[in-house]
Amino acid sequence: MDIRSKDPSHDLSSISKQAEVVVIVVPFPCQSHLNQLLHLSCLISSHDIPIHYAAAATHLRQVKLRFNNTTHLQNSKIHFHEFPTPDFISPPPTPNPSTKFPTHLQPSFESSIHLRQPTAALLQSISATARKVIIVHDLLMAYVVQDVANVPNAESYGFNPTSPFSSFFDGWQMKGKPFLKQPPPKGLPDLEGCYTTEIMNFIALQVDFLKLTTGYIYNSCRSIEGTYIDLLAKDELNKPIWAIGPLNLGADYDKSNSNTPKHKCLEWLDKQAPKSVLYVSFGTTTTMKDEEIKGLAMGLEQSEQKFIWVFRDADKGDIFTGEVKKEKLPEGFEERVKEVGMVVRDWAPQVEILGHPSIGGFMSHCGWNSCLESITMGVPIAAWPMHSDQPKNAFLVTDILKVGLPVNIWEQREKIVTSSTIAKAVKKLMASKEGEEIRKTAEELGASTRKAVEDGGVSRVELDSFIAHITR
Repeated sequence: MDIRSKDPSHDLSSISKQAEVVVIVVPFPCQSHLNQLLHLSCLISSHDIPIHYAAAATHLRQVKLRFNNTTHLQNSKIHFHEFPTPDFISPPPTPNPSTKFPTHLQPSFESSIHLRQPTAALLQSISATARKVIIVHDLLMAYVVQDVANVPNAESYGFNPTSPFSSFFDGWQMKGKPFLKQPPPKGLPDLEGCYTTEIMNFIALQVDFLKLTTGYIYNSCRSIEGTYIDLLAKDELNKPIWAIGPLNLGADYDKSNSNTPKHKCLEWLDKQAPKSVLYVSFGTTTTMKDEEIKGLAMGLEQSEQKFIWVFRDADKGDIFTGEVKKEKLPEGFEERVKEVGMVVRDWAPQVEILGHPSIGGFMSHCGWNSCLESITMGVPIAAWPMHSDQPKNAFLVTDILKVGLPVNIWEQREKIVTSSTIAKAVKKLMASKEGEEIRKTAEELGASTRKAVEDGGVSRVELDSFIAHITR
């Protein structure tokens, strides 16, 4: 049943009648955040628990359009609540930006504050028909769900969409680097250049309201980050933590989903040799300078390796308004590389691409979604971080887990990465003994990570513990 309610306070008794436990999911309006919480919704609903996924209309439409498992969505007990989209400006990304952080999205981030009232109305309405209401909210929506404190049969849980490694060390650096029993890893990237003042102020707004949470959920698992999950647990002052990822595996992703036609890039991949193709994508919030685009194109060409390059502009706050600017590639590039490379300008099925036997590497900005999807598929990463948690994720991938190599390190972010540096990194990953060793490590970590979500696996055990906790 798909609810599109302009008035979330309407009578929900037909849905939640005599429900024991009902879960309301409140995501943050940014693709990587929206996507992870929809995966989590599918996972919780598979335990026969009704889910109410509540978001502004434009972001709800966005996440459903891009979700990689429509079959699972149709079969789940998820009710979608379409709150009116608050007014905000939705400019295109800044061309040749001075900072890589997507400042053009800040108005849509700020507008999410206006979802407090409809969220409170939905909570009140559902709480009248259920024994217990659980709110699972993105950490950046703590302000919006603060009215949970006024509902006696409700409790809230913060969902952290970033890695425990980056969460712990970002927090540690923000607190002024207090004493650690063990010194931090050598070469750990600092915070400088990761965030803007505006987003830091927005994060600060959430902090007081996070005190209302009962516990925290992480999209990671102990086979990847056990040490850092333990560090966070000590830091959280008796609040429980559940690491139940990777969520891209938890929803029982079905590659053979026959309802959707095969993307043209998958047909192209079918014709390539195993592990011979580099997948290149920088996510939904990265805007590259013209000079960087040119250098990357030339670097891929010079590497003489096969590639699929998802070449898209960063998302706007509202992806459905206005025209999408088409970035330009160097003249003649696509014609010259047509035998070895493919440029994709639309939305690409990343999980399917990474899971394809022809993929041998992934050049990535190291957003946490992308890192996890690559790790679970056993694909090594050529790391090129851009902003936010990405520098620490890249460091985790290259220096701690040893499942990738750097294209560009954070300390040199101001320098333009030359085409020869890019070509060298690509060749090393795709066609060298060192690359082979990294791939082997990635495949081993991928196997143990996939086991984590199976029956008896560490993440499955933690998920069962979370379900038992909220239904107690």
